[in-house]
Amino acid sequence: MECFEVTGGTALTGRVRVTGAKNSALKLMAAALLASGRTTIEEVPDILDVAIMSEVLRRLGCDVTYERYSLGGGGGRVVVDVPAEPGTETDYDLVRKMRASISVLGPLVARCGSARVALPGGDAIGSRGLDMHISGLERLGATIESEHGFLVATAPRLRGTSIWLDFPSVGATENLVMAAVLAEGTTVIDNAAREPEIADLCEMLAAMGARIEGAGTSTITVDGVPELKPVTCTTVPDRIVAGTWAIGAVMTRGDVVIERAVPDHLTVALAKLADAGAHIEPVEDGLRVAMDGRPRCVDVVTLPYPGFPTDLQPMAVALAAVSTGTALITENVFEGRFMFVNELVRLGASVRIDGHHAVVRGRERLSSAPVLATDIRAGAGLVLAGLVSDGVTEVQDVHHVDRGYPDFVEQLRGLGAQIERIHRPD
Repeated sequence: MECFEVTGGTALTGRVRVTGAKNSALKLMAAALLASGRTTIEEVPDILDVAIMSEVLRRLGCDVTYERYSLGGGGGRVVVDVPAEPGTETDYDLVRKMRASISVLGPLVARCGSARVALPGGDAIGSRGLDMHISGLERLGATIESEHGFLVATAPRLRGTSIWLDFPSVGATENLVMAAVLAEGTTVIDNAAREPEIADLCEMLAAMGARIEGAGTSTITVDGVPELKPVTCTTVPDRIVAGTWAIGAVMTRGDVVIERAVPDHLTVALAKLADAGAHIEPVEDGLRVAMDGRPRCVDVVTLPYPGFPTDLQPMAVALAAVSTGTALITENVFEGRFMFVNELVRLGASVRIDGHHAVVRGRERLSSAPVLATDIRAGAGLVLAGLVSDGVTEVQDVHHVDRGYPDFVEQLRGLGAQIERIHRPD
């Protein structure tokens, strides 16, 4: 069992580089299936989920290589060489480890006319059904059945249609856009997700020859084309990793320059940090966040983009736990996102849960204890909490963090944090 040993009491200072977004890179890799030949994706984070997606593509017949950059930050280049006739079945042993693997469903149905994809796993943060993926593909003309833990989809030819999403689901929007680009006719997706990662995917697809309008808005229009070509593209910077470093700087009363951060992708989160008393300014190559004194509590409500990201909610709770006053944190996206709160309470935080609300009363400092990471972002939030605790905090089950943060320990140590990765008997 691998753990992080975090010694509190040190402010984060210096520079840290943000590589490409996990939530974009995985979908760009899946989109490579839409065209035979070699697609190159730059600024792909060196994380466990990328390794899993690489193996998913290999088992579909692709040749996938990863070349890590020599500069810091944990990024690199992925090259996906797609055969003329890729496979159409993904194995459960891989898909159960990562929900993003469902994103191969749309490309495979669109290009091959069929797909057999195991039902996915991923973080335990609440129910995330596939109803909108399925109903949208059925609207496009696919026939989908559930069979022995697999989704089996067939469609000799997809046809454009109008689709309304009950919720602006990122995954459903991505799958449906990737299916629609090779469908016959025009597809209009209303109440589509607006995240920067959606715009990044649409930009790649457009470079491949797709005809897409409205990327980044709530209405996306796709005019189908007969075929696409492979391309070279660059992944959008990871706004969640950038937000993690920003909140860490405020919690530890530090001063951090976050290279490649895009302030426009974090408008609400940065406004909340400014309300907490942080000094925030754009710099030539990113964003600077500095904090003098103890932060003030601020209320947070998670919402789909451009609202406050649910993926930063654990860090927001950890920030409130060491701020002055009382904060109300409201979770509107994933009902299981507060699962980690019991671990934060073990560190001395004062948090009361009432449905999808958390009332957090700030304290001057937290106290160290062994805690358990329940998902990617919870793990990162607990490490930040350990940085403002007395003594040494042991964060267990850190494989979750490895799924979303490249070179996590090395980057924190580069900012002055006292953190070690250790091995414990299971």
